[in-house]
Amino acid sequence: MGPFGITTNAVAPGFIETEMTRETAKRIGITFEQLVEASLQGIPVGRSGQPEDIAHAVAFFADEKSSFVNGQVLYVAGGPKA
Repeated sequence: MGPFGITTNAVAPGFIETEMTRETAKRIGITFEQLVEASLQGIPVGRSGQPEDIAHAVAFFADEKSSFVNGQVLYVAGGPKA
């Protein structure tokens, strides 16, 4: 689809503090704070992600300035993928 100006990229989020992760904590029987603390152990930047972190990555791919980027996966996860 490149000849038509269509690029295909993906955002792969890590641990993001959302209602879904809050529900996950409930489902597995721990507090949300415990889930966040456990998740932080595997995140080198030392913080959990926020929805805005994902929004910024999506905005990058949606911007014309990234029009030459194609077929990429952007891991927005604080660095655990090594």
